Amino acid sequence: MNYRFRALRCPAVLLPVAWFLLFYPAQTSAQDLCDVSIDDSSTADHCDSLGLSRGSKSNGTWGTLMQWSRHQGSSGGPDLNAPLVTDRPDFTEASSTVGRGIAQLEFGYTYTHDESGLIESESHSYPEMLLRYGILADWLEFRAAWNYTGLENEELSFSGSDDLYLGFKIGLTPQAGILPEMALIPQMTVPTGNDAFTADTVLPGLNWIYGWELNSCFSTAGSSQLNRSVEGAADSAYTEWAQSWTVAASFTDGVGGYAEWYGLFPHSAEFSETEHYMNGGFTFLFTNDLQLDIRGGVGLNDASDDYFLGTGLSVRFR
Repeated sequence: MNYRFRALRCPAVLLPVAWFLLFYPAQTSAQDLCDVSIDDSSTADHCDSLGLSRGSKSNGTWGTLMQWSRHQGSSGGPDLNAPLVTDRPDFTEASSTVGRGIAQLEFGYTYTHDESGLIESESHSYPEMLLRYGILADWLEFRAAWNYTGLENEELSFSGSDDLYLGFKIGLTPQAGILPEMALIPQMTVPTGNDAFTADTVLPGLNWIYGWELNSCFSTAGSSQLNRSVEGAADSAYTEWAQSWTVAASFTDGVGGYAEWYGLFPHSAEFSETEHYMNGGFTFLFTNDLQLDIRGGVGLNDASDDYFLGTGLSVRFR
């Protein structure tokens, strides 16, 4: 999550009924019994004799809420033996959760510059702090975030805290061939921020994320959001779509990079206009539980900010 992006404030509510037409929660089967961590040797031998995989569930629960109906063997979910998967530094959130009982803290800083007509402005965003904590099951994650923003131009200067962000990430499906790993984030902001930055109302919403691992080096993902936002000057609500697509690469075991496009599409807004951005960056993995990132991006049209630069750190606590 990157707090520079206004679109992340408030997606509006969508109906998830269509999910159940494509896939359904996994049902108990011989594979289910083998997927639980096995201590009994006779049960383990029985699984081996049936040619079934073992240990793909964590604590006896699936790693995702649902399974693709024709690919019940793909349990998915977080892998705690692998490096942490973060929501930063790109606009697109990760399509996986952190895992039950696991806490992950992600934070950073972003500098933004924009010149519109005769007015030149810059902003500083920090600490962009996001707490992710796995609750109840591997596929459910609680999320809370807070940020402080400083904005100034030749005439005015504002600084203060943003509204508090709260949400849950639900790991929906694992990847199964060409079928994506998916997650859903119901979320909201609550009006706790400084007068200059608060929306003065609760803003609920939804974010749908989908991703694919293409091979051991490359992955790709996208996100679709329907955002409800407010225009501060007009104090009126409007709807904003947000769409993104990112491609990531692993250069070495500890160094990765990404390139991404995203756009913000306001509907029925009086002043807000469509914005398009391109951005990219690098990640540096020090341990499986500690990652540094750097990033930069540019606006692609007049309504967008000119450019932004940022860095951040992510830590996983077991």
